Amino acid sequence: MGILDVEIVKLYIRMCQDGWEQGWHERNGGNLTYRMKAEEVDACRPFFRTPGEWVQMGVTGENLAGEYFLTTGSGKYFRNVQPDPTHSIGIVEINDKGDAWRIVWGLENGARPTSEFPSHFMNHSVRVAATDGACRVIYHAHPANLIAMTYVLPLTARDFTRALWKSATECPVVFPGGVGVVPWMVPGGADIALATSELMKQYDAAVWAHHGLFCSGPDFDTTFGLMHTIEKAAQIWILAQSAGQGKILQTIRDDELRAIATEFGVQLNEDFLD
Repeated sequence: MGILDVEIVKLYIRMCQDGWEQGWHERNGGNLTYRMKAEEVDACRPFFRTPGEWVQMGVTGENLAGEYFLTTGSGKYFRNVQPDPTHSIGIVEINDKGDAWRIVWGLENGARPTSEFPSHFMNHSVRVAATDGACRVIYHAHPANLIAMTYVLPLTARDFTRALWKSATECPVVFPGGVGVVPWMVPGGADIALATSELMKQYDAAVWAHHGLFCSGPDFDTTFGLMHTIEKAAQIWILAQSAGQGKILQTIRDDELRAIATEFGVQLNEDFLD
């Protein structure tokens, strides 16, 4: 048995492959991080190498001190995760201050965690606090239809949430709190990490204008399902707008959105309803 036989590593690799097959990860686009459970770390520990040097992140998450994360690598391609995991992904340990990482497995030949690891890390920090520790997955991808929406809709949480909720009946059930929106910013640094994490205190998902989408969840299925649902709703919105040349004859009304929420026992964000 090797580390690639450990169940959580197999599930992580499968999600990377699923995202690639959706077409959300051109070239080295997108990234995935998973906060490991103690028993998962123990299962992987026999395969750890001598740790590398601590690397400062420029951000701090004290509630993540001592945690371990599975992460994709900077400049690595999702399409290569399944055939070549040891060079494409890795496990990093967080120091006791919650402000630095070091590699303990994978990311061979000098590779590093995704350049957007600070954004992931801060999102993990706020989602752990917001969900009482339940959130473990942060997923960033480049779904084309949602990105296209950022060129034609006002960059507000209300506008995007309403458009998505009204595009597919399941949307208010899958993300009743809505989605946040980050205006365009240079990716990979502390500024966009902090801006995104502020939104993720309230939302499970945040749109990056002209760039992509961040989703969070307790496990791979839930998080991938959230990304998939939002992108499919965005595709429906784009198709409807194109077919009707911007004229929509009928849609799901606000009272009907409330009826969906009542039927499925979820609480909609009333700030986004008329």
